[in-house]
Amino acid sequence: MTAPNPVPPIPPTDLPGTLGALRAAGCRYRTVKQELRDNLLARMRDGGPRFAGIVGYDDTVLPEVERALLAGHDMVLLGERGQGKTRLIRSLATLLDEWTPVIVGSVLNEHPLHPITPASRALVAEAGDDLPVGWLHRSMRYGEKLATPDTSVGDLIGDVDPIRLAQGRTLGDPETIHFGLVPRTNRGIFAVNELPDLAERIQVALLNVLEERDIQVRGYQLRLPLDLLLVASANPEDYTNRGRIITPLKDRFGAEIRTHYPADLELELALIRQEAELVAEVPEHVLEMLARFARAVRESPSVDPRSGVSARFAIAAAETVAAAALRRASLLAAVSPDDAEVLTGGPSSTGDVNEGPFLAPEAVARVGDAVSVTSTLRGKVEFESGEEGREIEILGHLLRTATAETFRARLAGLDLTGFTVLVEDGKAIETGELVPATDLLGQVGTVPGLAKVLDRLGVGDAPSPGQAAAAVEFVLEGLHLSRRLGKDVTDSGRTRYGGRD
Repeated sequence: MTAPNPVPPIPPTDLPGTLGALRAAGCRYRTVKQELRDNLLARMRDGGPRFAGIVGYDDTVLPEVERALLAGHDMVLLGERGQGKTRLIRSLATLLDEWTPVIVGSVLNEHPLHPITPASRALVAEAGDDLPVGWLHRSMRYGEKLATPDTSVGDLIGDVDPIRLAQGRTLGDPETIHFGLVPRTNRGIFAVNELPDLAERIQVALLNVLEERDIQVRGYQLRLPLDLLLVASANPEDYTNRGRIITPLKDRFGAEIRTHYPADLELELALIRQEAELVAEVPEHVLEMLARFARAVRESPSVDPRSGVSARFAIAAAETVAAAALRRASLLAAVSPDDAEVLTGGPSSTGDVNEGPFLAPEAVARVGDAVSVTSTLRGKVEFESGEEGREIEILGHLLRTATAETFRARLAGLDLTGFTVLVEDGKAIETGELVPATDLLGQVGTVPGLAKVLDRLGVGDAPSPGQAAAAVEFVLEGLHLSRRLGKDVTDSGRTRYGGRD
């Protein structure tokens, strides 16, 4: 599959429209690699961001990418799944010129000052300075293919068009070829994801285009000096496995760059905040718990390290927890408006903006909302063969470990005896997926030390009921995991915290 190209914007009206006007404006031809180098150097001098949206690679991967671009090298990114390889590759297109001139009608995006096909050269010679010039946006100069075993030479390189042959053209005529994805990305960036999955004959065809600058289709050769930056991605184990990729193609890449998962907890959190599309409020302590959970799964000996645990695991976990909070708030709002808050304006069901106030549920995620993550996201994790049947048990244990670590990191040193006193004499505090925030807070009442807990969790002096309930449930779960409170799950699915006995 290829990455969908966005609809390009309309070119500005002040751009030259003919070859003569293009020459008069001082335009010169540059290769793609020269263009990338010049624009990268300009951004370095300006001090602005070079790769937008890339988190955690500033001191490791990005310097290597920049050196490869400055050297004019094709590159391969090696890393396990979910390390942002494709995101990084796609961000390279922002280093291209925003607009570049092309010969109108050329399927190879040929530069008016540097035509490469006989037909375009003849057209330039015939029209001269009156040759119409079109403009191509950089978003259309990026091509991408996910390598699969059934990928054909025709997909990537091209194939003979029988209709054109029937019209009387000869096999040696370039006009008889229907070009594939690689030639159609001429004067741009082409990415091959999971490169080792390409069959050997496809790798040879790709090598010919990039190294020998010719196309071999149906037994004849066509010289075609394509202007490309080739970037590929691969799993390190597959890339280094002899027989998965031909040595000449591997030698073609000037740079092999290793990617990695976020190096520390703060970078993992920053990635979740940037990428997760949350439909409800997720407190910082819950996000931290999920980030620690993802890192614990990644480091677990029960998980296959060769496949890795994608950064999308933590992102999907945060989105799932937010969805659980929204579901609770919506179901409770249908029963009672006590947990709803009045908002002014906002989107209506028709997409218009309401003029008056409306009731919307206050949706705030709690620690207990993460329980469903272990079942809904287990498909994102590849376990070792000996762990079959224990997947949810392993994930549940790692989630509890992450919760306990977050509890210690956030609330270490606080006097929480006010919470343990609540369950003396056989009393219990009941919470659960569909327990309203007001019900939970009503069971707790005024607790000594709650204000300090809220301050540590960054909630502030005037938390909403949902925020306060999320903090209380976090404390109760943390006390249970540190063996200071007992915990029991009722037949109805609710959770009861009580004395250890």
